[in-house]
Amino acid sequence: MGRILLKNATIVNENKIFPADILLEDDIILKIEDQISSDNASKVIDLGGKYVMPGAIDDQVHFREPGLTHKGTIATESRAAVAGGITSFMEQPNTNPQTTTIEALEEKFEMARNSAFVNYSFLFGGTNDNLEEIKKLDKNACSGIKLFLGSSTGNMLVDNEEVIEKIFRNTEMVISAHCEDESTIKANFAKYKEQYGDDIPVKYHPLIRSAEACYLSSSRAIALAKKTRARFHVFHLSTGKETELFRNDIPLEDKKITAEVCIHHLWFSEEDYDTKGTLIKWNPAVKTATDRDQLWQALLDDRIDVIATDHAPHTLEEKNNVYTSAPSGGPLVQHALPAMLEKYHGGKISLEKIVEKMCHNPAKLFQIKKRGFIREGFYADLVVLDLNDSWTVTKENIAYKCGWSPFEGNSFKSKITHTFVNGHLAYENGNFSQERKAMRLTFNRE
Repeated sequence: MGRILLKNATIVNENKIFPADILLEDDIILKIEDQISSDNASKVIDLGGKYVMPGAIDDQVHFREPGLTHKGTIATESRAAVAGGITSFMEQPNTNPQTTTIEALEEKFEMARNSAFVNYSFLFGGTNDNLEEIKKLDKNACSGIKLFLGSSTGNMLVDNEEVIEKIFRNTEMVISAHCEDESTIKANFAKYKEQYGDDIPVKYHPLIRSAEACYLSSSRAIALAKKTRARFHVFHLSTGKETELFRNDIPLEDKKITAEVCIHHLWFSEEDYDTKGTLIKWNPAVKTATDRDQLWQALLDDRIDVIATDHAPHTLEEKNNVYTSAPSGGPLVQHALPAMLEKYHGGKISLEKIVEKMCHNPAKLFQIKKRGFIREGFYADLVVLDLNDSWTVTKENIAYKCGWSPFEGNSFKSKITHTFVNGHLAYENGNFSQERKAMRLTFNRE
C-alpha cells in the first residue's frame, strides 16, 4: 500500500481535538505531526480540516453467518460497517451451527478471513453443557465468552445456575451476557397472549420483556460475578434501574464489572412503537423515555463504558409478521456513528466522549492489540468525518443485505467520507473498495 499522507486533519483522540498530519505506511500509523512533507508519500489526501477519529470497534454484532445468510453475511454486513465507520467487530455465537465448540469458532474465523471487509473476532457461546470446551479455550483466541441469561434469537438460554457459576469460575476471559429473567418474561407473555392471541400490540413488548426482568437478571449475575471475581460485561442495558449497579469511581482498566448501551436504547423510546412497530422490536426492549434519559446520564458519567449496536438484521418480511412471529433485532452498523454525531450536534455528547465509548473503551475492555486509538505504531484504522454534510437515509443508500433500516427517512448532519482499515482506503464518499485488508483481532492478555 506504500505511504499515504493525510494532510490537514483535525484529530479526535484521547480526550483531545487538535490539527495534525497523519502519515500511514502500509497498515500502520507511522507519524502524527503538525506538518509532514509529502515528498515520501505515494498518495496525499488533503482533508481540509475534516475530523479524523479511530475506527469504531463494535463489541456486539450478529452477522448471521453461518446458517442464517438470507438475513445477512459476514461480507454484506461488514461492508455496511465500513460505510458506518466501524473498522472492527465482535460477532455473536447464536448462528447455525452455534459457536459453542472450538471447531465451530475456528470455522467462523476462516469464513471471516475470506470475506470480512473490516477486522473481526467472535464471542464463544456458553451453554448448559459445554464447560469443558470453555476450559480448553485459549484466553487470546477470541473476544470472550457470551452467555444468554434470557432467551433470544437462536435460543441459547443458559439457565442452570450451577453451570453459570462454574463458567464464571473457570475462565479469565471477559464474560459478556444478555440479561433478562426468563420466568418473568414467560409470565408476562402468557398474560398478553391470553388477551390478544398472537397479534399482541408491539407497544406491550417493553411490558412483556420488562424492566423488572432485566434488573432481576443483571443484578443476580453481577452478584455472582462479584462472588467469583469473574470479569463480567453486561450487554445492551435498557433500563435506568440497572445503571445503579455500576460504578464510575475507578478507571475502566480496574473495573471487574462493566456495561454497554446500544444505539437504539439511546435513540428510541416506547413512544416510537406507534410509528415504527416491530421494526424497533429488540431484546431487551426499547423502554420509556425516562429509561432512555437515565441511560444517557450513566453513559456520560461513565457508569456505562461502551456504545455498541447489537446489529441483528432480519428480512422486512420477517419483521412485518404479527408480534409473536416477528423476530427481535434490527440492522444498525451503517447508521450508529451518524446517529451519535447527530446527538453531538444537539449538544447531548461531545466528540471526545463518542470516541471514548466507541473506540478507546472497547479496545481497553477486551484488551485488543494496537487498535482503538490514533497513535504512532498502531494499526491505521481511521474514519474521516464531515460534520457539515447533511444526508437522508433512503432505501437506495442502505448497504445492509436486508435492505431496510429503523433510521429510514432520518436526516443526519454528518457524513462519513473515508474509512481506512489497516491503512487501506476501504470506503470513500459512497464508494467501496472490493479489496479486503481486514485482520483477525489479537489481544494483550497475559
